[in-house]
Amino acid sequence: MNTNWLDKIKWTEDGLVPTIAQEDATGKVLMFAWMSRESLALTVKEGKAIYWSRSRQKLWRKGDESGHSQIIKEIRLDCDNDVILIKVEQIGGIACHTGRHNCFFQRLEDGNWVNIDPVLKDPADIYS
Repeated sequence: MNTNWLDKIKWTEDGLVPTIAQEDATGKVLMFAWMSRESLALTVKEGKAIYWSRSRQKLWRKGDESGHSQIIKEIRLDCDNDVILIKVEQIGGIACHTGRHNCFFQRLEDGNWVNIDPVLKDPADIYS
């Protein structure tokens, strides 16, 4: 496959692009992560979300450890060419390493962050 499409993206100075994962079926935002040129190219090639882990400084194949992979349904680029939106099918219904459906489970209420979504599976059971 031709990879010239990667050149249109405005990568950060460290070669990354912010990426939002959205559940295709519901439209719910599941998570935010970073992609490198390599991880985005592999995501397209393999049809599964592959991110760049800044903390580990390596490719992060979503679901390799947890089993909760993301099947790519659609990839979009924003109007400034600097943010990727991937629409995914979330395998297992859990996107967050905390065992929740999505990573945005904390809501600001009266100056406090309140957990509003339940843990669906104990992380100790996911990553054992």
